[in-house]
Amino acid sequence: MIHFDFEFLLVMAVLVSGLIWLLDSLLFARKRHQVSAGQSVHEPILVEYAKSFFPVLLAVMILRSFLYEPFRIPSGSMMPTLLVGDFILVNKYEYGVRLPVVHTKLTDGKPLKRGEVVVFRFPEDESLDFIKRVVGLPGDHISYYNRRLMINGTPLPVEFVETFAGQGTTSDNMAGASVFREKLGDVEHLMMVDDKVKFSANGELIVPEGQYFVMGDNRDHSNDSRFWGFVPEQNLVGKAEFIWLHWDWRSGGSGLDLSRIGSIQ
Repeated sequence: MIHFDFEFLLVMAVLVSGLIWLLDSLLFARKRHQVSAGQSVHEPILVEYAKSFFPVLLAVMILRSFLYEPFRIPSGSMMPTLLVGDFILVNKYEYGVRLPVVHTKLTDGKPLKRGEVVVFRFPEDESLDFIKRVVGLPGDHISYYNRRLMINGTPLPVEFVETFAGQGTTSDNMAGASVFREKLGDVEHLMMVDDKVKFSANGELIVPEGQYFVMGDNRDHSNDSRFWGFVPEQNLVGKAEFIWLHWDWRSGGSGLDLSRIGSIQ
């Protein structure tokens, strides 16, 4: 779960600063110069701030809304792929460019593929952003029994890798969990299961058109489509591509770890 509604505040800041600058240029700047009779003119401080901040805010809005947006991972639901304290970049144009705030789609972009890690607005509370791995595409038959995932009747290949040692993180106290390599579509990735958890969600379903089935890589510690349903296409935010920093400053956290910088698999 990752979110702060910075998007709306940023758009409003761009609009207000731009409007102040525009109105001053059209209505007041010329009059000030005429009254000053060639002497130096001091602009109102509000106008000075608007002219200074508008280009910066506009550049940030364009970058954040249409290209890449940074997020910080606050929970362990995507371990071992993503740890608490990972800072990631999310590609905002991969699945189609959308307008900020209203999220109207401007371009089609590429179709989602199984195995990709995506950020989306949580269907039950769209003020929250979640990050999970795409497991099921529209029309897929998804089965999950005894911690084994099947797609369209075929079990996914899995291979035991190691017993998770914790990697210096306190996320979900996952030391001792079993880490597996799983092949999901064309993507090979790591996932983990926790035998200490006695209850594991089981069931099967068909993914409806225009929706996606997502799961966390930390299978027994993830609030995902097994519990609340599907992700509508219009809720997609972007594709998680790159870890650019890891810094977990909590008590018992791993601190700064530059070795985690790199692409997300």
